[in-house]
Amino acid sequence: MAEAGTGFLEQLKSCIVWSWTYLWTLWFFIMLFLVYILRVPLKINDNLTTVSMFLNTLTPKFYVALTGTSSLISGLILIFEWWYFRKYGTSFIEQVSVSHLRPLLGGVDNSAPSAASAAGGDADSNRQSVSECKVWRNPLNLFRGAEYNRYTWVTGREPLTYYDMNLSAQDHQTFFTCDTDHLRPADAIMQKAWRERNPQARISAAHEALELNECATAYILLAEEEATTIVEAEKLFKQALKAGEGCYRRGQQLQHHGAQYEAQHRRDTNVLVYIKRRLAMCARKLGRTREAVKMMRDLMKEFPLLSMFNIHENLLEALLELQAYADVQAVLAKYDDISLPKSATICYTAALLKARAVSDKFSPEAASRRGLSTAEMNAVEAIHRAVEFNPHVPKYLLEMKSLILPPEHILKRGDSEAIAYAFFHLQHWKRVEGALNLLHCTWEGTFRMIPYPLEKGHLFYPYPICTETADRELLPSFHEVSVYPKKELPFFILFTAGLCSFTAMLALLTHQFPELMGVFAKAFLSTLFAPLNFVMEKVESILPSSLWHQLTRI
Repeated sequence: MAEAGTGFLEQLKSCIVWSWTYLWTLWFFIMLFLVYILRVPLKINDNLTTVSMFLNTLTPKFYVALTGTSSLISGLILIFEWWYFRKYGTSFIEQVSVSHLRPLLGGVDNSAPSAASAAGGDADSNRQSVSECKVWRNPLNLFRGAEYNRYTWVTGREPLTYYDMNLSAQDHQTFFTCDTDHLRPADAIMQKAWRERNPQARISAAHEALELNECATAYILLAEEEATTIVEAEKLFKQALKAGEGCYRRGQQLQHHGAQYEAQHRRDTNVLVYIKRRLAMCARKLGRTREAVKMMRDLMKEFPLLSMFNIHENLLEALLELQAYADVQAVLAKYDDISLPKSATICYTAALLKARAVSDKFSPEAASRRGLSTAEMNAVEAIHRAVEFNPHVPKYLLEMKSLILPPEHILKRGDSEAIAYAFFHLQHWKRVEGALNLLHCTWEGTFRMIPYPLEKGHLFYPYPICTETADRELLPSFHEVSVYPKKELPFFILFTAGLCSFTAMLALLTHQFPELMGVFAKAFLSTLFAPLNFVMEKVESILPSSLWHQLTRI
């Protein structure tokens, strides 16, 4: 019985909603009919005559002021709508309408999942969406002192946003501190240093910690922020390695003596892995690529469970520099797995290897005549897969958009990840003959396979809608963020733009030709109300005079 009652209420509600959705014209005409019937008791004719006399006494200056004020207000609304759309990617009026007015009118959000689907597949989709919108540390992030600061000295621009640097500060506190730091004076100073916002204060605190003890994290901070060249940073990291290895060996012997020792050993492990990885990156930047590859391989063998640093992406880039494509394929065979999280580096490197097999002889004219071979089809499918994962990358690889320094954090499938990938891998695509030509000829075909990327994907989950907002926080303001899919201008921006232009034109014409505009206005109003007057005359002629008299007396 309860289910039957609930079903009846739902049907009644849907009927009411349907009536308000499709029968509003009927209600409108009924209201007009009632107003016309009650025009005598309500003295509508007298009020209209009074209003008409008042309007006739108004001068053209009033109409100029009226249209000018309307133009100004609509122009202000247009400016606000445009600013809100540029910042948040949606119309303010539409958002308010959907969020607040639509529920009051009984509207139903079609995008809301049903109860049945929410319990099943949509739960997995939501979890995937959250993971894809997560901000990750850039595995190839540059050195703040030796690279980012040098860019600022030369250009006067800040390549890092406050949000990005704040995320780095949180990472440092997570990796390089533990609960027992207050027991050691040097570590206690560094614990405060990682929370300090002022760079000079952090550097001063690191020097103060080194005066007390050989502190590995103090050397890390100086190598990252004070060193002005990669050579200086490498020297400091070697000193950090010496101190870090000593702490790691001592902690390894005591890690089973209690929870505090275990937490300290975990911190020492993170510090050691970070130092070795940065040393490998220094070797790569200084041209000692084979040495860097060996250091990365040893690090991955020694600490196979620390996948959060994504060292395999550093290894892939170094192997591509050596043109060791067989080794690159071996790394991809391990990490390009369906159970592991994907990245632009994984997808586009796989596409590059398949493109390399056919790109030197690829010709779009020949392919259109004879069709694609099996190897060419595999290469095209790999490019489509990569473009579906991150559609922003091709514009940077094809140099259709200018590159900037990559941020310290990236959003997977976003513009920030595309910049970070292209910044380091563009040279590898250029080195493979014909690879960029193949990419240029085929990458746009991906979008025909996924016409509605926010609703349904082809090989991956639907493209997350959070990327634009997060990328605007991660990337500097002087960079034009790439947006996918391209958003059309909301209706209300176009409407307010037209309204502003129309009222401004009316104000100008009324000011220049007041008499002519008055005649035009009267002709327009008479034409507008002509159908209504015609209908009312027909109604009066059809209805009997006695019935009409009785209705007007109600």
